[in-house]
Amino acid sequence: MSEANQETPASAVASVPVTARHGAAMPAGHRRTNPLSFAVNGVSQLARMAVPLAIGAVTIFDKGEMGKLLLIIPMVVAVLGVNFFIAWLRWLRLTYVAGASDIRVESGILSRAARSVPYERIQDVSLEQKLIPRLFGLVELRFETGAGGKDELKLAYLSREEGEALRRLVRARRTGEAVADAGGEATNATTDDAGDADEQAQLLFAMDRRRLTTFGFFEFSLAVFAVLGGAAQYAETFMGIEAWDPDLWQQVFALQEQWILGLGPMAQVFAVIAALVVLAFTGSATGMVRTYLRDWGFRLERTSRGFRRRRGLLTRTDVVMPLHRVQAVNISTGIVRGRFGWKSLAFVSLAQDSGSSNHVVAPFAKNEELEPIIRIAGFAPPAEGLDWHRTSTRYRFDSIALKSGAWLLAAIPVAIFAPAPFVLIPLVLAVGSAAANFYAWRFRRHALDGSQIVSVRGLLAPSVQIAQRVKLQSVEIAQGPIARRRRYATLHLGLAGGTFTIRGIALERARELKDAVLASIAERDFSALT
Repeated sequence: MSEANQETPASAVASVPVTARHGAAMPAGHRRTNPLSFAVNGVSQLARMAVPLAIGAVTIFDKGEMGKLLLIIPMVVAVLGVNFFIAWLRWLRLTYVAGASDIRVESGILSRAARSVPYERIQDVSLEQKLIPRLFGLVELRFETGAGGKDELKLAYLSREEGEALRRLVRARRTGEAVADAGGEATNATTDDAGDADEQAQLLFAMDRRRLTTFGFFEFSLAVFAVLGGAAQYAETFMGIEAWDPDLWQQVFALQEQWILGLGPMAQVFAVIAALVVLAFTGSATGMVRTYLRDWGFRLERTSRGFRRRRGLLTRTDVVMPLHRVQAVNISTGIVRGRFGWKSLAFVSLAQDSGSSNHVVAPFAKNEELEPIIRIAGFAPPAEGLDWHRTSTRYRFDSIALKSGAWLLAAIPVAIFAPAPFVLIPLVLAVGSAAANFYAWRFRRHALDGSQIVSVRGLLAPSVQIAQRVKLQSVEIAQGPIARRRRYATLHLGLAGGTFTIRGIALERARELKDAVLASIAERDFSALT
C-alpha cells in the first residue's frame, strides 16, 4: 500500500507531521493516538484505586498504626508510577493508519497484534466521551463492524477535532464519495460532512430539563443498594467485617426488633410509614440521578446519513444510525408512565449501542412525537382497522394451567410443613396468576399488512414491535410436545440485530404468516437493503 494512499487527507488529522506531533518516528502513514491518552489511563487507574486506598487509610487511622501508613505511601507511589509507565508504553506502541481500503490498528508492548478492518465492513463510527477523557478534551472512536459488540475496533483516545475528521474520512471511503479536499482536489475522502453539521440537521426530538426531571420521577430504581453491596465487599477486605454473615445481620435485626417493640402501636405504624417513605425517596432519587447521567442533553436529529443521537452528562455518546440499517421499531411503556401517555421508542439496528442492538431514540415521549420518527425510519404506526389475531385459545388454556399449576404444587409442601393459614398464600397466587393470564390474553395480538408485521403484548406495560416484511431474514415454526398435540406453534422471525417472536398462534395461522413473509422476502434483494 503506497504512502499516498495511507495518508489521511482530512485537514484536522494530516495538517501536523506525525513525527513532530508525537515525538517519535513511525512508518509512513502510521499515527498514534493523542499523547494525553496514557495520562487518561493513568488517572483512570488512580480513580479505581481511590476507594480501597481510602478505606485502608481509615482503617489504619482507627487502629493508630501510623507507621504502616508511612510504609504504604511509597508503595502506592511506586505502583502508580509503574501504571503510568506501562500506560505510556502501550500508547507508544499503538499506531493506526487509514489506508485506501481499510483501517489498520497495531498494538502490543512485547507481543504485537495488527488488526485490519475493510471500510465496507464498517457499519458506522461512533464517538464516546467518558468523564475523565472528556476533562482532557479527548474522545474514543468505536468502529461498528457488526461483531455483536464483543470485538469491535476502537481507538482511545483522540482529540475531538481529530476524531471527527477520522470519522468523516472513514464514512467517505466506505461509501466511495468523491468530494473536494482542503486543497480543492477531488478525492475519495471528505473534509466536511454537511450531514453531521448541526445547522444542516433536522431536530426530531430533544429533552429539556423539565422533561428530563419528569422522566426521572418515573425511573424508580434501587441500584443504590447494589452500590452499597459493592462497598461492603471493600469493608470485608479492609475492616475485617463479613458483610454477608447471617449471624451479624441477625444480631442487627434483633436489636431493631427490640427497639420497635418498645414503641407504642402508633409509633410502630409511623415507623413503618417512615421506612416506606425513605425507600420511595431513595428509589426516586436514584432513578433521577441515573436519568440525568444517561440522558442529559438528549438530541435526536435527522442528517444526510440517518439518525444522529447524542446524550450523556458524564459519558457523552454520539451515535449515527443509517436509515437503511433500522430493522424494526419497539414502542414500550411502564406500568405507571403508561397511564399518563408516556412511551419510549427504540430502533433495532445492525450497529451496536453500548453492546446492545436496541437504540433508544425517544426515551420519554407522547404518541404525537413518536409518529414522525417512526415514519421517517420507514415504518408506520399500527393503523385503525388492522386484521388483528390473538393467540390460540388452546395455548391460553395450557399457559394458565401450567403457571397456576406450579403454585398449586407449591401449596402441597406448605400445607404439610407450615401452619394452616399459610397454605392460602400459594392458593391465592394460583388464582391471581390464572386471572392475570386470562385477562392478558386480550392484549396479546398480531397483525399483518401489506408491508409490515406488528406484534402487541403486555398487560400493565404493553409494548408494540413493528418489522418490515422485506427485512426479515428467515421464518421458523417451533412446536413442543404439548403444542404439537394441541396444534399451535411459536413463530420465530429472523431479524438482523434482534428477535421477533409470536407465541401460541394456531398452526394454520403460523403457516399463513410464514408463506406471506417468505413471499415478501423473495420479492426484493435483501442485500440491497442492508
